[in-house]
Amino acid sequence: MRIDLHTHSTASDGTDTPAELVRKAAAAGLDVIALTDHDTTRGHAEALAALPEGLTLVPGAELSCRLDGISMHLLAYLFDSEEPALLAERELVRDDRVPRAQGMIVKLNALGVPVTWEQVARIAGDGSVGRPHVASALVELGVVPTVNDAFTQEWLADGGRAYMEKHETDPFEALRLVKGAGGVAVFAHPAASKRGRTVPESAIAELAEAGLDGIEVDHMDHEPGTRARLRGLAKDLGLLVTGSSDYHGSRKTCVLGEFMTDPEVYGEITRRATGAFPVPGAGGV
Repeated sequence: MRIDLHTHSTASDGTDTPAELVRKAAAAGLDVIALTDHDTTRGHAEALAALPEGLTLVPGAELSCRLDGISMHLLAYLFDSEEPALLAERELVRDDRVPRAQGMIVKLNALGVPVTWEQVARIAGDGSVGRPHVASALVELGVVPTVNDAFTQEWLADGGRAYMEKHETDPFEALRLVKGAGGVAVFAHPAASKRGRTVPESAIAELAEAGLDGIEVDHMDHEPGTRARLRGLAKDLGLLVTGSSDYHGSRKTCVLGEFMTDPEVYGEITRRATGAFPVPGAGGV
């Protein structure tokens, strides 16, 4: 089985609609794909309606968290999307995205970059606006050559000149909410230092004690040595090891299935979940 457990659509900051995403996943030869848009499940219905035969969808979301001033993300899988407490927290995080983006625009304007809210809103479309949309605006303006080049201290990285904080959930609270909604939680790209500061391994151990299920080891932002170290850490802490593309369509260079999750790990994720179930495709529309 070919399993990719971290992808994004236009419901957040990807460039493929949910329907386009699942069709491309099937064309790429994947058997299982998780849709994990940032702090939202709005793309799930469209993805399910278009799900090709032979492809299974894992409903999920990537939750924005912050621990001791460090931004981090939790991949939540197979939770009850209507569970009130987790739904309310996702909406709180999502609603703070617009004023945050507008604040980044003000900072960029002060740095002489003529980006506008209208430009960023056009790029975001119906998705939950985020830094990648602002980064895409910088690419359009010729300020940086790629989206990844905008995530530096010069521009949008954590603590960068145009960075703005937003509401982010304490990860221990996020774990409690995900578990309360019957879901499974995996720490996304925990050592992606290119994005900014990362949480120490001691914090990962504390999260494991609090119920964290796994860590995303095989990821484009982890060098081979980093992946080996994280694999050892996961073994020591009894955590599941996942791998995935973090696909964003044309917004990033990664491709579907670039990294994948072992079928046995996927099976364990599905066994632990009680809030929702993977959905096999029936041909789509």
